[in-house]
Amino acid sequence: MNDIITMGIDVGSTTAKCVIMKNGNEILEKSLIPYGIGTTGPERAVQQVLDRSGFSLDDFSYIIATGYGRRICETADSEMSELSCHAKGARFLFPDAGTAIDIGGQDAKVMRIGSGGMLEDFVMNDKCAAGTGRFLDVMARILELNVEDLGKTGALSENPAEISSTCTVFAESEVISQLAQGTPRPDIIGGINRSVAVRVSGLAKRVGVVPQVVMSGGVAQNDGVRHALEKELGVEIYASPLSQYAGAIGAALFAFSKKTGN
Repeated sequence: MNDIITMGIDVGSTTAKCVIMKNGNEILEKSLIPYGIGTTGPERAVQQVLDRSGFSLDDFSYIIATGYGRRICETADSEMSELSCHAKGARFLFPDAGTAIDIGGQDAKVMRIGSGGMLEDFVMNDKCAAGTGRFLDVMARILELNVEDLGKTGALSENPAEISSTCTVFAESEVISQLAQGTPRPDIIGGINRSVAVRVSGLAKRVGVVPQVVMSGGVAQNDGVRHALEKELGVEIYASPLSQYAGAIGAALFAFSKKTGN
């Protein structure tokens, strides 16, 4: 029997991810480009996995796009909601996953995962940047740090600052005020991470937290936010080096199902 090769493309607001899978159970190649919808990021992500794998588009049995820009991804055969794809991808990475938390560039989503990795219920906040990756980007810029450094620097905090505003603009003012008062940067970052955790934990409690709890999306790599979420929810939260690819993985898995009916 010939191998079934599928592709999942996740066109997010700030990044583009692409994954190639074989027979719905093996990741052959992946790519991540830090440019999302409205840029060349998606095309570059696809070209990168093609170059690395040696495949051409004709070699794929089926291709599904997901994410904010899924409807304008001409490479794909069809498109699918990022909610369903993140749930499916999270279950692939963590077979016992019951809840997936995806903190994306523009929104935060909490998904309850049912049988077979299918989306059972969800709640999301897309009305405000607070509690999202964009919020963390803004805070990192104020502190003159790379967003990747927020986790390890925040881990040094002994007394996290109070960042209470629910608005990114006002939270920015709070951070500037904390800097002016001489508050140590680790404590400011600890407060920022906790601020995100408080908002996202509120979403999680609305949908209901079912263990095992996992994170998907880029913020999954921020251990400061993850640990703050663990304190807020009272459960251990798992992340994988592949968490940022969960949406693309889920899309590739659904592409396999489309082709095989499984």
